[in-house]
Amino acid sequence: MGCWQKISTAGFQVELLDNYLLKKPIEDVKQEVKRLAPEMLGMTCGSVTYRRCIETAKAVKEVLPACKVVVGGWHPSYLPESMLQHPAIDYVVMGEGERAIVELAKSITKGEDDSAIAKISGLAYRRGEKITKNAPTFISDLDQVPFPARHLLPMHLYSREMEYLSVKPVDTMNVIRGCPYNCAFCETKKLWGSKCRAFSPSRVVEELNHLVSDYGTKGIYFVGDNFTIHKKRTIELCREIKKSKLDLEWVCDTRVDLISRELLKEMKAAGCRTIWFGVESGSSRILKKINKQITLQQALDAFKLCREEEIRTASSFMLGLPGETVKDMEASFKFARKLDPDWVRFNIFVGYPGSDLYDEIMAKGLYDRVEDFVTYVKTDDFNYEMVSKIQKRFHKKFNRSPKRILRTIRRDGFLNVLRRNL
Repeated sequence: MGCWQKISTAGFQVELLDNYLLKKPIEDVKQEVKRLAPEMLGMTCGSVTYRRCIETAKAVKEVLPACKVVVGGWHPSYLPESMLQHPAIDYVVMGEGERAIVELAKSITKGEDDSAIAKISGLAYRRGEKITKNAPTFISDLDQVPFPARHLLPMHLYSREMEYLSVKPVDTMNVIRGCPYNCAFCETKKLWGSKCRAFSPSRVVEELNHLVSDYGTKGIYFVGDNFTIHKKRTIELCREIKKSKLDLEWVCDTRVDLISRELLKEMKAAGCRTIWFGVESGSSRILKKINKQITLQQALDAFKLCREEEIRTASSFMLGLPGETVKDMEASFKFARKLDPDWVRFNIFVGYPGSDLYDEIMAKGLYDRVEDFVTYVKTDDFNYEMVSKIQKRFHKKFNRSPKRILRTIRRDGFLNVLRRNL
């Protein structure tokens, strides 16, 4: 949403339609486009929403052929050529879009020629039969990125609650981009780059103040793969949050090898209540294969530290990875029990474009099927349906033990637990 706020502050009139929320039929979308008559229409596209994105682009061109349709997001950034095979797509913004989208909007409204378009970093487009891709550049100073354009959305329609926090309303906030790690299952690095760039502590607190004063926010999910990767910066941020006296609760994501007791104390004092850790597997062999670069002992140490500092933990594991066996999946379940997190998610692995595992799956034919570029893994040891049954068994067995049920009721209250499970 920072892209649309950037366009708005550049002097353009902007309207936002969150159709993932509103779920308007395509005919209603066409009428809305016809009413607004925009010169440019932008969409965010993921691999799982690829088909809907193309359908919407075609509908826009039916009612407004002159409108320039621009797509960005995960999927177009990795596969711009596949997007531009569709005549309804005029431009693809690869990677960070805040700069490119403003420059493109200016060029379109001014009617500038190809030479101006060719100077826009991170833009892919057709010229005759040829597809041109301008290399993307990353924003070194993220403080230049404006607050997301939340004022253009029907905020009252969002649930704005999260089971990992005891307060609501809860909002999300991006605080860091980029990742120096190279996990084989992840595509983040190709979108945000390998260098971690963070918003300054003062900029983060400024946006937190904005959320509290304008939207009554009481909880925050700090979005970013490695919230604690810069220890000094994380401590500075925590102290700024505490100094602000905003009285917020928050949750973040990080790695098990990126915490310390000192850091956890600072985080808790600033309102951190839960930390999400992507452990991914209880098998050392699989951790090595997916290049996670952590050990099982590091995970045990991290969860122990969090318990001692009274910060709740959530953990995710992946099931059905290429090269994995059913025995490895059982090892993940046993290890999850040993970690004893407050929450656990056993996710079925699917390969997404942009990740190393996706390339391996496609090259070796390790899939049951491919739907809109999303791969469902199949090996000699398992298929997707088998892994789905294992996932259900793990969740049921983990979450429905008497010990865990009592623990959840003590933590969240009986009525909240009942409401979530009805």
